[in-house]
Amino acid sequence: MSTAELATSYAALILADDGVAITADKISTIIKAAGVEEVEPIWASLFAKALEGKDVKDLLSNVGSGGGAAAPAAAGGAAAAGGAAEEAKEEAKEEEKEESDEDMGFGLFD
Repeated sequence: MSTAELATSYAALILADDGVAITADKISTIIKAAGVEEVEPIWASLFAKALEGKDVKDLLSNVGSGGGAAAPAAAGGAAAAGGAAEEAKEEAKEEEKEESDEDMGFGLFD
């Protein structure tokens, strides 16, 4: 990331943390107050438009959660999921047994 992108990101995070609406003017004001001079005004407007109407704190808390659509499906079919989990465990045990049967007695250091 460039300095301009980082400065703009941090300014947007500061605004979100304070509960202030994220606008291009406010982002620019924070960047100027921080003494970062090489930021073009386009960055402030891009970030403001991208974050318009979004809850930044919610976005940050859900980073990496992945699979947001899977949660309702799992809640609806909890009983079916429990049975499927047991079947998967049994299949894994069977696969382990098969792998050990294929061992021909040759070791790494034989």
